Amino acid sequence: ARSSNWRAENQGQPWTATLPTLQLLRDFGVDPRSDRVRRAVALVRDHCRWEHAGQPFFSGEVEPCINGRTVALGIYFDQHVDGVVARLIGEQLEDGGWNCEAENGSVRSSFATTINVLEGLLAHERATGGSAESIAARRRGEGYLLERKLVRRKSTGEVVNPAWLQFSFPTRWHYDVLRALEYFRSVGDVPDSRMDEAIDLLRSKQQPDGTWLLENTHRGKVHFALEDGDGRPSRWNTLRALRVLSWCEQSAT
Repeated sequence: ARSSNWRAENQGQPWTATLPTLQLLRDFGVDPRSDRVRRAVALVRDHCRWEHAGQPFFSGEVEPCINGRTVALGIYFDQHVDGVVARLIGEQLEDGGWNCEAENGSVRSSFATTINVLEGLLAHERATGGSAESIAARRRGEGYLLERKLVRRKSTGEVVNPAWLQFSFPTRWHYDVLRALEYFRSVGDVPDSRMDEAIDLLRSKQQPDGTWLLENTHRGKVHFALEDGDGRPSRWNTLRALRVLSWCEQSAT
């Protein structure tokens, strides 16, 4: 590439920009130790800057939904992100989660921001052992989601957003039930009973041919299409769903 930034010169979400591009490479399981990947990541580290205030890419910026993903990517690509982790721990809200709007005065957490932060904290903990503070923050964040059964308002019990009942891939920064279940599968604990409704939803979406469909694709410029479109069988969603159900079944034996 001629530039260390992957940029999106389009209207809407920039899925060809640097962060979602690195996310996609990680999702694909690219070898972070390969020479080509190391060279690309070094270019990002040395030259890519956040639009917010010109911060170096792996230093993060101000929004925890971005910084959580930055931590996960930094860990995968062997970059130093301890400072970003410390910032995230300090930004946890009273209810246990995180919200990108906290800097604008919000005191209520966001499901989407929280899942992005949790994925980053878990990756950091797996790679470094974490700290008592980071582990406690992660567990509190998990509690935020579990108290709401992964999809419901704690106050009224209603579904927060019907779109979360649809399964997209790539998820980008967005939240949905399958993404939450995938996270808890990766934690490896026995499934909590507060996930039962979400697991039932997952099972109900399996098609007669055994697949799961692609749903709610997040629109924006992409490098290339991964699937055949919404409403069609999805290899990625099928893989992810089967992994979750395998975890549930193994935990039950």
